Amino acid sequence: MSDFSQSPIIAVLGPTNTGKTHLAVERMCAHSSGMIGFPLRLLAREVYDRVVALKGANRVALVTGEEKIIPPDARWFLCTAEAMPIDRDFSFVAIDEAQLGINPERGHIFTDRMLNIRGRDETMILGSDSLRPLVEQLIPDAEIISRPRFSTLSYAGPRKLSRLPRRSAIVAFSVEDVYAIAEMLRRQHGGAAIVMGSLSPQTRNAQVKMYQDGEVDYLVATDAIGMGLNLDVSHVAFAALKKFDGRRRRRLTLAEIGQIAGRAGRHQKDGSFGVLSGLASSDELEPEEIERLEDHEFPRLEWLYWRNAEPDLASVTSLIQSLEDKPKDRLLQAAPEAIDLAVLKRLAQDPGVSRLATGRDKVRLLWEAACIPDFRKVGADHQARFVASLWPYLAQGNGRIPHARMAQEIARLENVQGDISTLAARISAARSWSYIAQKSRWVEQAEVMVERTRVLERRLSDAMHSQLTQRFVDKRTRVLMRGLLKGALPQDVALETDGAVLVDGLEIGTLKGFQFIVPSDSRREDRKMLLAAAERYLGPIMTDKADALAKAPDSELALAADEAGQPVIYWQEAKLAMLTKGKNLLHPEIKFDRALKDISPENSKKAEERVKQWVEAMKAKHLEGLVKIDALANDENTPASVRALFAQIVEAGGIIMRRQIDQAVRALDNDMRGVARRGGLVFGALDIFHHALMKPGAVLWRNALFAALDEQPMIALPGDNAVHLKDWKFAAPDHASRLGFRKIGGEYVRVDMAERLVKQAHEARHSGAVFAVDPALATSLGLSTEVHEALLDMAGFVKTDDRPQAVEPEKTEVAEAAETEVPAVDGSTEAVAVETTEPARSDDTALPETPSTYWRWKGMGKPRSGKPHKNHDKKPQGKRPKKSGSAPRKAEPVLATAGGAFAELAALKEAMKK
Repeated sequence: MSDFSQSPIIAVLGPTNTGKTHLAVERMCAHSSGMIGFPLRLLAREVYDRVVALKGANRVALVTGEEKIIPPDARWFLCTAEAMPIDRDFSFVAIDEAQLGINPERGHIFTDRMLNIRGRDETMILGSDSLRPLVEQLIPDAEIISRPRFSTLSYAGPRKLSRLPRRSAIVAFSVEDVYAIAEMLRRQHGGAAIVMGSLSPQTRNAQVKMYQDGEVDYLVATDAIGMGLNLDVSHVAFAALKKFDGRRRRRLTLAEIGQIAGRAGRHQKDGSFGVLSGLASSDELEPEEIERLEDHEFPRLEWLYWRNAEPDLASVTSLIQSLEDKPKDRLLQAAPEAIDLAVLKRLAQDPGVSRLATGRDKVRLLWEAACIPDFRKVGADHQARFVASLWPYLAQGNGRIPHARMAQEIARLENVQGDISTLAARISAARSWSYIAQKSRWVEQAEVMVERTRVLERRLSDAMHSQLTQRFVDKRTRVLMRGLLKGALPQDVALETDGAVLVDGLEIGTLKGFQFIVPSDSRREDRKMLLAAAERYLGPIMTDKADALAKAPDSELALAADEAGQPVIYWQEAKLAMLTKGKNLLHPEIKFDRALKDISPENSKKAEERVKQWVEAMKAKHLEGLVKIDALANDENTPASVRALFAQIVEAGGIIMRRQIDQAVRALDNDMRGVARRGGLVFGALDIFHHALMKPGAVLWRNALFAALDEQPMIALPGDNAVHLKDWKFAAPDHASRLGFRKIGGEYVRVDMAERLVKQAHEARHSGAVFAVDPALATSLGLSTEVHEALLDMAGFVKTDDRPQAVEPEKTEVAEAAETEVPAVDGSTEAVAVETTEPARSDDTALPETPSTYWRWKGMGKPRSGKPHKNHDKKPQGKRPKKSGSAPRKAEPVLATAGGAFAELAALKEAMKK
């Protein structure tokens, strides 16, 4: 720059939180032009946005290594210290955080800017008060202004991470530590924002905005937070007091600790600082250090790092030598070898590189290439190889990197998928190409490349912010933990119609019945916290739910198989209880869902009582007949033989094969049979059953009760009112009976429909010894001819090739119902209710057309006992005479039973004629 030795130089020195940067911005905007150099690209961008709001985007420039926004009419420039355009003339110039001249890597840049760059009308140096003695000696003409801190900074001692106050910033010195702390904060407090110097401005701004807007209460940062970032932080906690500075792991200086701790408090709002408990004893702060930090008394700087800002460009060798020159002033020390000088030395050892570095212009170009920042943090060797791959393009031909090469490199980075570390690596690589693209003379189609790298970095930054937020922020946890704080304001808890539970408008889970369901996207370690929070917030809602269940009509509760096939009682699609094995079929144990155990005892009692009432009501509704039979079986006034019979029927669930209890049935006298009829039993030819158990509700409950008793899954149910199952498989033989079906051949027929078909066949026997059975009913039920014939054969009928003969007409009148006795299983007779639906034939009644199939009655035979049937191969006998003095046996109106022989039927008919 030009010599402006007469322009005033003002050094504004003081601790953090003194508004130095704000003052510099105000002074710059008061001048016709100006420039401020900042230590961080993030801070330059923040101030750029502020000045744009004051002066307009067309008059403000942003200049950093990776980003240049320079409108034609730009008059105010916000830059990083390295990128300051020192060849331009400005009315005002300022360098921020000038005490960074002590930094081993970048200190020489800040020293050079402080000593050599001046504004035409005013120059301002901003820094710590520790810089005062050096300013006084190196720049004796400078006017020093002390800026006191606006608020008090106090030491709060060590604290656990879980006990940190809201609006705290936790400072760590490695990416791994930053992520680990952020993860713990997510679990304990709902999340944290991340601020690191390596983040792109867009990502950093999005994270800071999330913190500033109160979406999270904690911020985890590297020491970049100490470089003037304006944040609403009330407490700063150090996760460590040591860091790796690129060469060694060392303890932070007191000035560095003060610089970071000073971010606590804002303007006149007091702040505090401390350490996380559990640090090594060597990392703890000493009492005298704490006192000096609170009083902002730091050791005065005795020297600054320096490097030759105008090196000799005659050759690569002379360039290196001049960069290693020693300063002549005792207040300055030679800077340690920085990454750019280390890269230059490695390039100089490469014959292919040094061969092309001839002449001042090429040497200057090589030095400029060596200064490409190592954004990827890969070290001097890898960085030198990267620069060497570009050097032939820069040193030969048109001196530009081919568009195709650069486009290919950028295309490799355009994938926004991947985890945080993958995206961070891509962003670092993208920053390298953004830096190169800003060198317009280095690339072809510079404007295109600048825009493409800008879009690339923006997309990667958006993905990075999304990944950071997804991993380290849990809004549900934040809302719930805030509600647990002492003195927290009451939170709005609402239950949506779909069961969603909202706390302050944020969904924390779903309530189904009394079961709180944690969101599926929540992490496993968060489930316990969410369940505990639900217990706190859902108390009033659970009381309302218990009251609603107590008053709910029976129709709102349901019995169904769960995913494991167990019989479960549901309400509002949520499990209330499960039926398990009890003392017998009709008295299962009700095992209540754990959700009912987690609510208050009063509400739990309401819910459990309602479930018990409902189970009894459903048994009375769907299994009324079975319940009555069970009551008779346990009634002392019921005859013992009947009680025994009824007990077997109840044990079978109300449907039992006739063969299994035929002897017990035949032992019943007329009075006992009356009792059975009143119980609703039907004595069929093949099965004995209760007529009401064929209804869908009864089938479901019998199925559930058997599943509970046997401790097995419920049987799959056919469609409601199904009477015939053609393609159906049962896992066990007795499962068909439990659903009310009997196996006929390879198919299944509902037992009551099977009895109707058997009854129809018995009615057909009135036409003679040989008779036909109308197949229309079987066809209407969906039975094939083979299944129908198999059923008749099972019921004691046999096909015959004989043809029926004309029957002597009888003078009878049409009867609505007549009782006929048919042989029982062992040949004895039993009353059958036969409904006559057509008049008896007269003398001239014609025989029906000859059908294809005729039947004879042969009898069913006794149950298997190893003995032949007593009527087997015997001639028909006449009707046995009645015993004198005995009353005639009254016929009983029950469905037809089968058994006996054709001879007994002939004798019966003869007796009816008399």
